[in-house]
Amino acid sequence: MEGKFQKLQNRMAECVKGGLCVAFSGGVDSTLLLCLAKEAADSAGEPLRAVLFCTQLHPPADRDAAERSAKQIGVEMDVIEVDELSRPEISHNPPDRCYHCKKLLFETLKSFAAEHGLAHAADGTNADDLLEYRPGLRALKELGIESPLAECGLTKDDVRKLAGEKGLQAKNKPASPCLATRLPYGTKLDIELLTRIAQGEELLHREDFPVCRLRVHGDVARLEIPREDFGRLEACESLVQKLKALGFSYITLDLEGFRSGSMDEPLKRTGEG
Repeated sequence: MEGKFQKLQNRMAECVKGGLCVAFSGGVDSTLLLCLAKEAADSAGEPLRAVLFCTQLHPPADRDAAERSAKQIGVEMDVIEVDELSRPEISHNPPDRCYHCKKLLFETLKSFAAEHGLAHAADGTNADDLLEYRPGLRALKELGIESPLAECGLTKDDVRKLAGEKGLQAKNKPASPCLATRLPYGTKLDIELLTRIAQGEELLHREDFPVCRLRVHGDVARLEIPREDFGRLEACESLVQKLKALGFSYITLDLEGFRSGSMDEPLKRTGEG
């Protein structure tokens, strides 16, 4: 870990030369990246900006968390609104949706960086992300986006450990991928459905299930929570009715439990992922 951290510090010193623009979500990866960028930029006397994309594919609560994390680090956060659903290659939700989405977002980020005289743009991709089905990584590579955490071999566990050592509030924040990941590929994305999914997951959070996914298949809501939490779910008698009130006809519990990227499993079986 010491070797990785030293390598990362050296890499951050390079990234801030000429100014750096960080794609910031408030998650633990981008929060650690922004913290280290702030240290490097202050040391070198270079400018630094943090940019949050406000889109229809991310829960509204993510913005509040990002604002708190940026404030803790001491970096002013810029917010850019992007209408991803106006692009058919995104709203039609094909298997390479993430590529088109990342391309749109990071083209926007690079334009922002250029307008503000910043030489580099970076994101919080970590080394574990490189092992998953992430078509968006191709867009980052094509656009020349820096990914210092991944480049220096930091895994998610490494990131959380280092974030804890830095005293960052986001150190234990569960991952919050875009809401499109709650739907099977080919299911058209519309704001009404995405809003209901976000509301359903917020209900789960209020019942003390911070790690959860509400996956939707037609009128069926499939809940993914850690298997050790199954027993607690039985005690939440009113939860089913509250979820049905959002317009889901059937509420099911996935017996395999929570797992990141479960909507990609059919792609892996067919070799597409």
